[in-house]
Amino acid sequence: MKKNLLTMSVVLAGIFCAANVSASEEVFTWSCSESKQFKTSGTIEKIRLTWDSKTYDLERQTSLPGSLRYKNTNSGHDLVVLGNKAMLFNIKAGIRLADFCQTAEMRAGRLPHLFAGAEPFVQN
Repeated sequence: MKKNLLTMSVVLAGIFCAANVSASEEVFTWSCSESKQFKTSGTIEKIRLTWDSKTYDLERQTSLPGSLRYKNTNSGHDLVVLGNKAMLFNIKAGIRLADFCQTAEMRAGRLPHLFAGAEPFVQN
């Protein structure tokens, strides 16, 4: 009996861990103006940004209500996500890398995936 319970516990733990890993590993493609593009994966607290064939880890920062902001202070990458668009900056270089970026869900009129579980956001 104890062996069966232990086996079931291990199996269930593996299933739940796999579900958490796969949710954070989903990759989202952002299409921007001027035919620019980047990809993100991760959670609401920490995302992995792939830009110009390089990958950067960005951590969530304090931002204004209705927006999310992610930064990597070492590389200078700064992603600001609003309800209907995102902008990617390099704050070290003082330039905007990409503007009016949207995922497929945003183009369909839905909130970006990063807002799932974030502070309340009301769409107009």
